[in-house]
Amino acid sequence: MKFLIIANPKSGKKQSLTIGQLVKNKLFKKNINFDFKETMFVGHASQIVQKIDLKEYTGLIIIGGDGTFHEVVNGLMHRQDNYKVPVGLIPGGSGNSFLYDSSYQDPMLFLDNILKLKKRSIDVIEVQTSNEFIYSINLVGWGLVTDIGTSAEKFRWLGTNRYTLTSIIEIIKNKKRSACLTINNKKNQNDFTFIIACNTKYVGKGMFMAPKAKINDGLLDLIVVKGNLSRMTLFKTLPKLFKGSHINDPNVSYYQVSNFSLETEQKNLLNIDGEMKGYTSIHVNLMHNAIEMI
Repeated sequence: MKFLIIANPKSGKKQSLTIGQLVKNKLFKKNINFDFKETMFVGHASQIVQKIDLKEYTGLIIIGGDGTFHEVVNGLMHRQDNYKVPVGLIPGGSGNSFLYDSSYQDPMLFLDNILKLKKRSIDVIEVQTSNEFIYSINLVGWGLVTDIGTSAEKFRWLGTNRYTLTSIIEIIKNKKRSACLTINNKKNQNDFTFIIACNTKYVGKGMFMAPKAKINDGLLDLIVVKGNLSRMTLFKTLPKLFKGSHINDPNVSYYQVSNFSLETEQKNLLNIDGEMKGYTSIHVNLMHNAIEMI
């Protein structure tokens, strides 16, 4: 048994190296071999996983947040040899949407579970832009959710509170957004507040965006919010996202699909797993059981 450990020292509250030392100590005591790599720049985790010889490893142990996990998944999916190993995740970021509803709090409990090597297959979202493929484990968002994420980068010093602040700012702006959404070969050219495709129930810090989502059901949960809504309506809708009750709102449509397309006249930035990257127009496809988790 041998693991490749990848830790992002800048994720979340910068706890990953402290957690990493605890992980290394425990593996030493158990006489389990490992290599430890610390990421040095944005995209480094993806580079490591894409280029390293994975055949000597039992699995990957990732210490970080949603962004680090996103990079690792993209590294795996872009490997030329298509060789993959199971991935174990120990939360060390500010969001950790993928593990939000986990019953564990102690990082060592996550490690204990990883070492059991109990594998489960999960779905991955494939986003095809005009010039690249980007892979997502959690969400693909357009519209207000991207604008909030972009603005939040300016307020990182506020921690997770930055999302509340920037949500208020962007709702006050009440920007108009138009797109053509294609679901099941039916085109809908319209104004939308936001469109978000989810692979997991939670996004951000506890936002219960897709209550029906399952990580291995072969379906994308697509939430579509009408455009041209008043600021007051948007402020009333926002709290519902934390309870999951927004899916009963008449201004919200909820679909479960295997793919969809989104076209815009101008290039619009996307929110992919909390990272502001990629541009419309896009075709989105769900890849069923694409990777294994431990």
